Amino acid sequence: MPNASLMVIESAERFGLSQLHQLRGRIGRGARESACILLYGELQGTARERLKVIFESTDGFEIARRDLELRGPGEVLGERQSGAPLLRFADLERDKDLVVAAVQAAAELIERDPGAARAHVARWLGSRRELAEA
Repeated sequence: MPNASLMVIESAERFGLSQLHQLRGRIGRGARESACILLYGELQGTARERLKVIFESTDGFEIARRDLELRGPGEVLGERQSGAPLLRFADLERDKDLVVAAVQAAAELIERDPGAARAHVARWLGSRRELAEA
């Protein structure tokens, strides 16, 4: 609805940050002032922090950064969508320059020696080789 100006989200504590941000973005597209009301029950775990992030920010990048901070990255290749990272030494936020350098090194290896790159990925993935085909 292009002119919707009010949204009420019940049980907001059950939604993720991305969902709340996307829902909130569906209103206020017309000329009229809009409001998004979040109704919630008992706040357990990180629910209070998630709702605080939505209350304090409308910036999707900041919300995504805080979501990563709160939920953790999960697995880069795999099934877990949240939780403690499987990286033993790196922190994706703190070491972002290192991550950029690793991506560049990987691109150079693929360009220079595709066979070695495939062998490295196969060794790294082990039994999850089908993920390399995605």
